[in-house]
Amino acid sequence: MARNAEKAMTALARFRQAQLEEGKVKERRPYLASECNELPKAEKWRRQIISEVSKKVAQIQNAGLGEFRIRDLNDEINKLLREKRHWEIRIKELGGADYRRFGPRMLDHEGREVPGNRGYKYFGAARDLPGVRELFEKEPAPDLRKSRAELMKDVDAEYYGYRDEDDGVLLPLEAQHEKQGKVINTADQYY
Repeated sequence: MARNAEKAMTALARFRQAQLEEGKVKERRPYLASECNELPKAEKWRRQIISEVSKKVAQIQNAGLGEFRIRDLNDEINKLLREKRHWEIRIKELGGADYRRFGPRMLDHEGREVPGNRGYKYFGAARDLPGVRELFEKEPAPDLRKSRAELMKDVDAEYYGYRDEDDGVLLPLEAQHEKQGKVINTADQYY
């Protein structure tokens, strides 16, 4: 195993050190948004994520990529959107603009805002994948209103209470109360 001094003298190590001194090494985006404490850098990372999302959305429009590649791209886009949301929260914490309030809204084909659009989204050719297309096809809602004929078919003599004496419960109760000398209205007994 080489010593650290020997490792530092390799061509790659010297090249990397020279780049660091010139400032040409790209700074990597922090894994967690909470690790960033500077507002301009947080906004820079958010813009970088937006550009990555736009590149991947352009790629996913190609239906010839194959099902697995399209699914992977869609997963990556959704992951980047979650990360963008974390950066927007961090920017607001650092005193910056509230991008979530002013951001674009998800609209349906009629121009209305889609309710509950915070979950997993499908982009481009991912909407035409097997199993996904069924999610977007809505079944027609069953008719909740019943016609007068449907309402009246359940109305019979029992509905109006004409067969209350037939079950053998009400007549003995009436006889018992008559013996006690109480006059009761049988309709009031159930209320």
